Amino acid sequence: MDLDVAVVGIGRVGLPLALAFADRGLRTLGVDKDADRVATVADGRMPFFEPGAEEVLDRVREQGTLELTSDVTQAARARHIVLTLGTPSFSHIEIDVSQIRSVLDDLLPHLRDGQCVVLRSTIAPGTTEFVAGYLEMHRGFTVGKDLFVAHVPERIAASRFFDEISTLPCIVGGFGSGSGDAAAELFTALGAPIVQTTPIEAELAKIWTNILRYTLFALPNRLMMECEQYGANVFEVIDLINRDYPRGGMKLPGMTAGTCLRKDFTFSEERSPAPGMLLAVSRVNESVPLFLVDGLKRRLAGETLRAKKVAVLGLAFKSDTDDERDSLSFKLMRLLERELALVAAHDPLSPSSSLTLEEAVGGADAVVLATNHSGWQDRAVLERIAALAAPGAVIADPWDCFDQRAVFGVARELADATATPAAAPTVA
Repeated sequence: MDLDVAVVGIGRVGLPLALAFADRGLRTLGVDKDADRVATVADGRMPFFEPGAEEVLDRVREQGTLELTSDVTQAARARHIVLTLGTPSFSHIEIDVSQIRSVLDDLLPHLRDGQCVVLRSTIAPGTTEFVAGYLEMHRGFTVGKDLFVAHVPERIAASRFFDEISTLPCIVGGFGSGSGDAAAELFTALGAPIVQTTPIEAELAKIWTNILRYTLFALPNRLMMECEQYGANVFEVIDLINRDYPRGGMKLPGMTAGTCLRKDFTFSEERSPAPGMLLAVSRVNESVPLFLVDGLKRRLAGETLRAKKVAVLGLAFKSDTDDERDSLSFKLMRLLERELALVAAHDPLSPSSSLTLEEAVGGADAVVLATNHSGWQDRAVLERIAALAAPGAVIADPWDCFDQRAVFGVARELADATATPAAAPTVA
């Protein structure tokens, strides 16, 4: 074993992790079946945006601590093998472990005593036990003694990897007596405090971290819809709930999505003793795009979007990232197109965005703030939108990016209500 660690899957979870290991001096191998991605990283370029990653990539290339390959069997050269693979769910609420199983099948003939297999991706309860049993059944290992298996869940927020990797408690759920220590040996190098637990508790802690956030964000989204029903202002109601009240804490509404939040509730729902509860949470968050479309229709003359230009600002699922995975912006655009609207989208960070702000908003009858990028949380941007859009253009801002305390409003009226000295906003 001439390598310390191999990271199988160098996507948004795996690549920053591989860079972090290599930056600590560990002999690291990054593995991905996407040969173009491997070539991009080998050429010294990041295939996606992650603050600080370019600088780390430059360092590890200079140090020679990172190798790259598309051959998954090469991962068996490492003492530790970390799997950061896709773990989707089928549409009928069934977990898909095919990517994990495929990699295990490739590795089976090459695994040796003393190696440690770490599951880093989000997985359903019982998956660590499945992997351990699969390796024992097909190779005769005693997991926890001959070979080690653990779940060390990824809990870092998008665009915060290098801020959080060394500070967030690192949960380690080892299968068998020695697996926890073997996995901790690897992750101790990153500097975060290690918390040892069982595999099932590590699995539950991860998925319920995301379920908690998904639920907390569903509540203000549901409240936003109810306020529309009764003609109330959701931001005023949330302020009343939270102001100087020790049991407040209501979040603000928004387009709640992303590959983790939108998917991970299914890992619990698959075998839920209370079926339907989390599906209801998902239904609320998934209804926000339709809520915005219906709200625009009610506020535009004739209550129709046919041949109306609608600018959608933001394609990423959250602020200040280029990550579009499971973003609700695309669902919003499809719904608008079904209303025969003419959709124009802009996102300064997104690889899918080809229009400038001026091109997207120019002459628009309606504008939707679909992502709350920090660069847009500026009233000068609101003034720019009002100047570019058609007279009387409606704006939908569920995030309250412009601090107008209104989900819907007329762009020009909102801008005039809080007029500031004219300034050109620094928005791409």
